[in-house]
Amino acid sequence: MGATSARVGWLASHAELQASEQRSWVERYQTEDIAALQPRHRSRVAGVLRSVTYAPVGSTTALRAELFDGTGSIELCWTGRRDVPGIVPGRRLLATGMVARGEARQARLLMFNPRYDLIATRPGAG
Repeated sequence: MGATSARVGWLASHAELQASEQRSWVERYQTEDIAALQPRHRSRVAGVLRSVTYAPVGSTTALRAELFDGTGSIELCWTGRRDVPGIVPGRRLLATGMVARGEARQARLLMFNPRYDLIATRPGAG
């Protein structure tokens, strides 16, 4: 029992391990933590796209993607676009733009039409 209870402090959930892994590479780009972003401020963030939502035909045209940096996530939204080259789940990128707050009932942060730079996913890749 003593050895087991002493090791409990070293256990981490799968989500905590993923967040730690994200933070380790994001820190190299000297960007702001998504969890610390404030609406109405221009910001530069880095992370991995966890999801990409394509607008259905006939609806308001917008491509949306969730960017996660290990501290939190922000929704990137490209209005008037059904497709943005390189924007696919699992892709790492840097994004720069004005931070906005989502709808009143949501605490989600948004960045509309951000400038972005794709990051190679492995050394030596594009």
